Amino acid sequence: MSNSTGNSTDTGDSIPDLSQILPPYLNLPPHLSAHKYFFVCTLTVAAWDTLVLSPRTWRLLRTKEWPPLKILFHFLRIFMPVEFTIVGVAFFDTKWSQAQCSHFFLFEPICTAILLAACSLVHVIRIHAIYDKSRNVLFSMGGLLALQVVVTAICCGFFRSTPLKEGQGCIAEPKSNWVGIYWLSATLTFTASFALAVRRSLRSLEVKQLSYWKLMLRDGLNLYGAIWAVNMVNMLFWFIITPTGPEDPVRTIVTSMAAVLTASMSMRIILAVRGSLAAGGAYAVSAASHASRSGQTTHVLSSARGAGAPGNGPAATPVLSLGRVGAEQPATYAVPLGAADKGTADWDGKSSVGGRDQKEGDIFPVESPVSVDAGADPHAGVHVTVESETDFTGYAEKN
Repeated sequence: MSNSTGNSTDTGDSIPDLSQILPPYLNLPPHLSAHKYFFVCTLTVAAWDTLVLSPRTWRLLRTKEWPPLKILFHFLRIFMPVEFTIVGVAFFDTKWSQAQCSHFFLFEPICTAILLAACSLVHVIRIHAIYDKSRNVLFSMGGLLALQVVVTAICCGFFRSTPLKEGQGCIAEPKSNWVGIYWLSATLTFTASFALAVRRSLRSLEVKQLSYWKLMLRDGLNLYGAIWAVNMVNMLFWFIITPTGPEDPVRTIVTSMAAVLTASMSMRIILAVRGSLAAGGAYAVSAASHASRSGQTTHVLSSARGAGAPGNGPAATPVLSLGRVGAEQPATYAVPLGAADKGTADWDGKSSVGGRDQKEGDIFPVESPVSVDAGADPHAGVHVTVESETDFTGYAEKN
């Protein structure tokens, strides 16, 4: 009896602690382990985004013009996955020594600063465009971008290598808590961009009424909101959560995901531009009853597809008629719209690369060459009529 008891006691005392058996790259602190899992998610998002956007990237590449938004799109398209692939190698390679990390750790903050600057430039160009090239918007957004570039460049000098054990990875972290202004400066730019985009969308409801859901999808407010949300979550980790020690990388857990999602959503903002990307692209709704700076009046019409459907009735051909109101013998110009509408697809957010111009319910701006005085009759000008001509002959022959 005593022997069996002694044997069991010896066996219990001989069980070693797993932390003493596992190598350092497997024996990870909780926050470091969470950091690695979250970085795997980041790489998954980056890889998925690269694959999903490949067809649309190719279509955009084939377009002839090379405006700034197109150049920025292809830069982000290549730079983002390359950066985080290299960072991932340094993070997961168990043979990566801390001596190597001491020479490499600045790679991520510097490259991420460049990535954020490119994304912010996309927002500046786009917001400036949807506000009809307003100088106030340009100076405001441009000032935030300049502040961001300066702040991130300075903060890159205040990062250090996280003192991890050999084989646990290479991570850059701030030397002090105030270095969080690195991300705060970018978050301010994205917050202003989101607020201005929402304000412009709400103003457009005065011209064309839409449900808030369709308004969000039409103007890409979900993209702006996603960028703002992920950067705000990143702010919480930088300024609220307290590390347990100098080797705890908890403050930088969300930074890689924030950078990847910011770049991904910014590229989608470019792809959501309807029509040409030149000069930042056009907005979906034009001012219907406001005079432009040159004294011309913009008249807005909505496209209307034929009511007929295959097998249900004759196809309708929309016709655009323009005539001067108040003229003794008004001249009318009839322009068939059916040919221009053929081959177009329903809007799916890909109009900047899909080769289409407009969709059902889109706004077509028509510039009047006649100057309009401020005190002139608001009903005078160009009268726009959209008619539908139905070919019953062809329908009768088919039946």
